[in-house]
Amino acid sequence: MTDHISNAQRAEVLTAALPYIKKYNGRVVVVKYGGNAMVNEQLKQQVMEDITLLWLIGVKVVLVHGGGPEINETMSRLGKQAKFVDGLRVTDKETVDIVQMVLAGKINKTLVNLIQMKGGHAVGLSGIDGGIIEATMKNQALGYVGQITKVRTQPITDLLEKNYIPVISTVASDRQGNVYNINGDTAAAFIAGALGAERLIMMTDIAGILKDRNDPSTLIPRITVREARALYDSGIISGGMIPKVDCCIEALERGVNNVVIMDGRIPHSILMELLTNEGAGTMVTKG
Repeated sequence: MTDHISNAQRAEVLTAALPYIKKYNGRVVVVKYGGNAMVNEQLKQQVMEDITLLWLIGVKVVLVHGGGPEINETMSRLGKQAKFVDGLRVTDKETVDIVQMVLAGKINKTLVNLIQMKGGHAVGLSGIDGGIIEATMKNQALGYVGQITKVRTQPITDLLEKNYIPVISTVASDRQGNVYNINGDTAAAFIAGALGAERLIMMTDIAGILKDRNDPSTLIPRITVREARALYDSGIISGGMIPKVDCCIEALERGVNNVVIMDGRIPHSILMELLTNEGAGTMVTKG
């Protein structure tokens, strides 16, 4: 495709991006990375390119990631069955060890490595490092699934000041040293809030908030918190979308400027969202 773009068109594209580059230069943008964009190898490469490009133009990018599918795969290789209650993983002592190994180990370092191959400088952290995320047990029945009690931003801001991209896996600990699995969307919302981020981007496997969930053309491009709550009542926001939108509202209430629920299956959707007037997905604002 690039063969068909003339140099003049390239220059035009870059010039059009200039106001957005100015807007986000030096600002914190938190990207919650998950879903299909994490599983599909080509999309994964493109997301890491987007993040590196944003970093190169002076955006302070923080990447927060989960890794559900890979945890499931590792558990089944080890002969353990994944159990879920209301969409949350039941996490016994052995499972939390696997979660920590996969998230804070394999996935985290793979992403750091990818960013560095693209020319960025990244440092991998887990919520345990520097006490970034403190948590308590959410519910006895779920086991080691954490409820966040505190976010300590110092290790993240130290890295941002030294011009690194922090890549954070969503495991946490408590004062007694217990380790907890944290929902990735929730962790991203709390971290973005604590950092007072300009924007939180939630990558998902859907186009955004749809009036009709079977029709992508019914995408709602912009919505306020009040409008979102009305859509709960009317059933337009339902099922797995409810916790996602809850996390958006949580982030806004904690001090994030705006939040976007975005289709991570679209190549370079992060750049489309931040550097064009089109955007991608649904933007949720305080209103």
